Amino acid sequence: MDKRFLGRTGLEVSELCLGTMTFGSETDQSTAHKILDDFVAAGGTMIDTADTYSAGVSEEIIGSWLKTRNRDDLVIATKVYGEAGPGLPVRGAGRKHILAGVDASLRRLQTDFIDLYQIHVFDDATPLEETLTTLDTLVTSGKVRFIGASNLTGWQLQKAIDLSRHHGLEPYVCLQPLYNLLDRDAELDLIPVCQNEGAGVIAWSPLAGGWLSGKYTKDAGGPPAGSRSSQADWDSHDNDRTWRVLDALRAVAAEVDRTPAQVALRWVMQRPGLTAPIIGARTPDQLADNLGATGWSLDDEQLRRLTEAGDGPLPYPHNILRLPQFVRRPS
Repeated sequence: MDKRFLGRTGLEVSELCLGTMTFGSETDQSTAHKILDDFVAAGGTMIDTADTYSAGVSEEIIGSWLKTRNRDDLVIATKVYGEAGPGLPVRGAGRKHILAGVDASLRRLQTDFIDLYQIHVFDDATPLEETLTTLDTLVTSGKVRFIGASNLTGWQLQKAIDLSRHHGLEPYVCLQPLYNLLDRDAELDLIPVCQNEGAGVIAWSPLAGGWLSGKYTKDAGGPPAGSRSSQADWDSHDNDRTWRVLDALRAVAAEVDRTPAQVALRWVMQRPGLTAPIIGARTPDQLADNLGATGWSLDDEQLRRLTEAGDGPLPYPHNILRLPQFVRRPS
């Protein structure tokens, strides 16, 4: 598995990041440890979790496994905002919760430091300066190496970066947004901000909750038996754009002799500004399929077809800004 730098930092990460949201809920400890072993054996180094995943059990499972590994070979990312279990501070990104949250995560992970510590959701009840100065102290203290964020708007991310620059604080070096062939709103503002500011991008749900795995067909009329998808989720995706994307995905997958999931992941991996997609395998077999996204590339024509299949109307003001009469080019 190839490595990439995380934004403009000197931190190298694997081109796939292992997500562990199901550890402790749908995936038991033994299976989770097998998934972690297989991921590392394939060259993976970056593992993402959060304090709220399975009420902290996800971090505990990683921690028990981490004891058997060389810590310096791995990049452990976690997130703070919610409540990981009874007795912990109230949710948010204020100083009190962050300071308590990082210590709790360090205990569960059984490590002395966290490579990437991320604010899980923007906290509009806490002054951003309070959040950023607190995160800065964590880097200074050595508990955290780098900081990042997830689930922000473009202006919130830019404001955080600008405030850090103005006050000489550690900046967000990475964003974790929702991004895949079907969910592409991050292209409008978030990814351009990251490209302009040199922040890395690790995309969650790169398979759109299983929709890009190839298991859904238009004539089924609903989610297949055993699927995690609800009827409401089916109804929200049952539209011409979704089926157009899935048709293009299956066609390209047949051309390159890969599974639809592998092609969908590869598309994310080759998008401008993207560092890595976060793959969330529940079983070793799912992980093996996802790992098949490495070691090859889509050509320009295949990338174009996949991208154009998912293109749709732009929201205001992007629809105005991209009108030909307003786009300036050198004369």
